[in-house]
Amino acid sequence: MEIKARVPGKIMEIKVKVGDAVKTKDVVAVMEAMKMQQAIPTPQDGIVKEIRVNTGERVNPGTVLMVIE
Repeated sequence: MEIKARVPGKIMEIKVKVGDAVKTKDVVAVMEAMKMQQAIPTPQDGIVKEIRVNTGERVNPGTVLMVIE
């Protein structure tokens, strides 16, 4: 499952690393959009397989942030 950005913004914090186990609704990253910080939750249980962005990176809607399997 790919976790994608819903709106344009800047990645402020990545709260997981590759190999971490996550549960549904765990916050995996924090993004700043429209001058507000938004938590990005995972939609399912799984293991973080890839992180495709870095802290400080600007992203557009649809950008894949990470992959959970």
